[in-house]
Amino acid sequence: MYKEKIFSIIILCYKEEYFIIEFVKKVLRALKDNNIDNYEIVLVGNYDDKDDKTPQVVKNLAEKNQKIVCVAKKKQGMMGWDMRSGFDLAKGDYVAVIDGDGQMPIKDLIRIFNIIKDGKFDLVKTYRISREDGWKRKNLSYMYNFIFKLLFPRFNIKDVNSKPKIITKKAYKRLNLKSDDWFIDAEIMIQARRLKFKIKEIPAHFKKSEGKRDSFIKFFTIFEFIKNLIIYRLKEFKK
Repeated sequence: MYKEKIFSIIILCYKEEYFIIEFVKKVLRALKDNNIDNYEIVLVGNYDDKDDKTPQVVKNLAEKNQKIVCVAKKKQGMMGWDMRSGFDLAKGDYVAVIDGDGQMPIKDLIRIFNIIKDGKFDLVKTYRISREDGWKRKNLSYMYNFIFKLLFPRFNIKDVNSKPKIITKKAYKRLNLKSDDWFIDAEIMIQARRLKFKIKEIPAHFKKSEGKRDSFIKFFTIFEFIKNLIIYRLKEFKK
C-alpha cells in the first residue's frame, strides 16, 4: 500500500516572539490551499535571553496543533546549531528550512516541495533575484558568493545562503554537519557538492524582514565566512 511521504518544515524562530504566530498561520494556509496534508512543522525557538518570549510562544503553538513540534533550549550556538536542532527533530522524508522573519515568501516552500517530490533532485533551493533588505546585506551576500565561487569555481551555485531550501531525508543522512554558526548553509552546499547531490535552484524575491528582530549579521562576519571557506577548501586538497 502506498504511503504518502511526510513534508517537514523547519522554521527558525530566533527572537521572533509573537510574530511567529502569524507566520505559522500563513504556512498552514499555504499547505491547505495546496492540498498538502501529510506534513509537520518544526519550530526552533532556542533562546539566549531569559526575557525572550519565543520559547513559550512556540511551545503554545505545539500544544494546540498535533502537527507542530518544537525545540526551545538554551542556546549552545548560533544559527547553525539552531538549524541542526531542527533537523534532529524532523521526521519527514523531505525536510525544508526557512527563516521565520517573513523575508522569504511562503509560496517558495510549496514550489521547492513540488519539485523535490518528483524524485529528480536531492536538494532544491532558491536564489535571490531581488532583495529589499538594504545595501549592507546585499553587499555582504555579494562578497560571500563571489569568494565562494573563487574557491569552488566549478560548482554552479548562484546563492549559497538563500532559503528556503529542501533536502531529502536520505540525502541529509549522508551529510556530516558540524557548524554552529552562519557557515551552516555553505557547509550543506559544500558537502552536497562533494557527495555529488543533484541540486536545483529556483529564482525568488527576498523581502524586507516583517519580524520582530532586526538583522544581527555583522560586516565582520564575512571574515569568519572566508576563514571557514578556506579551511574547507584545504581539507579537499588533502583528500
